[in-house]
Amino acid sequence: MTLHRLDSIVLGVPDLISATAFYEDFGLTHVGEQRFATLEGSIQLSLVATPRRRLVTATFAVDDTDDLARVQRNLASRGFPAARTADRLSTIEPATGTGIDLVVSPRLVQEPFAAAAVNAPGRVDRVNARADGAVLETRIKPRRLGHIVLGTPNFDASHQFFVDALGFKVSDIVKGEGVFLRCSTDHHNILIQRAPMAFMHHSSWQVDDIDAIGRGAMDMLDGHPERHVWGLGRHYAGSNFFWYFKDPAGNFAEYHSDMDFIAEDALWTPEELEGARGLYRWGPPPPPSFIKPDDLASLMIHGHSA
Repeated sequence: MTLHRLDSIVLGVPDLISATAFYEDFGLTHVGEQRFATLEGSIQLSLVATPRRRLVTATFAVDDTDDLARVQRNLASRGFPAARTADRLSTIEPATGTGIDLVVSPRLVQEPFAAAAVNAPGRVDRVNARADGAVLETRIKPRRLGHIVLGTPNFDASHQFFVDALGFKVSDIVKGEGVFLRCSTDHHNILIQRAPMAFMHHSSWQVDDIDAIGRGAMDMLDGHPERHVWGLGRHYAGSNFFWYFKDPAGNFAEYHSDMDFIAEDALWTPEELEGARGLYRWGPPPPPSFIKPDDLASLMIHGHSA
């Protein structure tokens, strides 16, 4: 596969101060100039001031300059213009106006997570001790950025751009709604969904396990109940645990763990999902604002482009 991960995103927000406070509480490390790092992915979020919330740029990593040249030829053959430097290629996703950059970057090798001892029927791994998830007090820090979800008013054009031009693979299809796409071993690195306009739905950040999601959620909601959107639950597409929060601009941010791993050469057969399976396997029902964010009408009125 030419691409090997989602490297970073640039979010446009109207209020940099409030958004900065949110993502610091979320566990990202503020390294200055509204740039934020994860534990293992380096700087993976930048905030810039814009009149309305939007995804300004999404950057994906490739192995070498040959990959950049290959994608540049692919884009050109399909009529997508691109600008090239030594180690970066920049283009625009046509249906949403989102900047898409490809950058030469090493593959991310993560430190193995030492899973906590778990007691289960017929198996006792923890004796005379409380569970780590019950006693740990440290704040959650996401390990890396996993995926983004982008609403598009021209689904076919976005699908052609990501799949045919950039080389993303289809993991699962939500009938009549959208498609999960991957450029790494994660089940998905982007979901493009049909929408009346272009907008950023959410970014998703990997944490260690379900306990980390729960502990992180308690810290995020302490004194800020308005941040809660949806969770705790487990998705069907990707199989991951989830909990979603809303930043002050209206973007959703997700903690996830236990995502499906799809080897690069795997013969994976996408499923066409309908109804609840397109959203989740278990958990509370999603609120209407998750399906249709509260500010969507306002963004449409002001002609916002993600």
